[in-house]
Amino acid sequence: MQSSSSPALAGSRAALRRHAVPAALGFAGGTLAIGVLGIIAKLSGLPLLIAPFGASSVLLFAAPDSPFAQPRNLVLGHLIASAIGLAVFWIVGAGVWQSALAVGAAIAAMQLTRTVHPPAGADPLVIMLVGGMPAGFLVVPILMGVLVLQLVALFFNNVIRKRVMR
Repeated sequence: MQSSSSPALAGSRAALRRHAVPAALGFAGGTLAIGVLGIIAKLSGLPLLIAPFGASSVLLFAAPDSPFAQPRNLVLGHLIASAIGLAVFWIVGAGVWQSALAVGAAIAAMQLTRTVHPPAGADPLVIMLVGGMPAGFLVVPILMGVLVLQLVALFFNNVIRKRVMR
């Protein structure tokens, strides 16, 4: 029988802290962010939830120190990619090659502006698959949605995560 100070038990505690705690924080942060966004959407009647925001939550809460999860990348990446998706749709319509062109152009624009946010690469596809969107799509859901996600991430990662990971 091993004592509570045995190396095996200390190793299992370290493994728990290294794997389970970050997973629990990712779960809690992602749940909170999408939950808050969903509640605001329901109460306001605004369509604030889009699939790429789920992928953004992965970066914001599972890899918050990643360059791709930084506020500039989150906000501008989504705005740039969506603007390009809208422009391509309005100019040449929807289709396979139009979708490919919109995603490729969004990637290039994010790289040129140093605002790469991988989940934003899906925004042009969302626009193409639903048959376009009005210009207001850049405000609702994109800008409002990413600002809510960013506020939740700032609170969660700077208050909750820091306390738990001490």
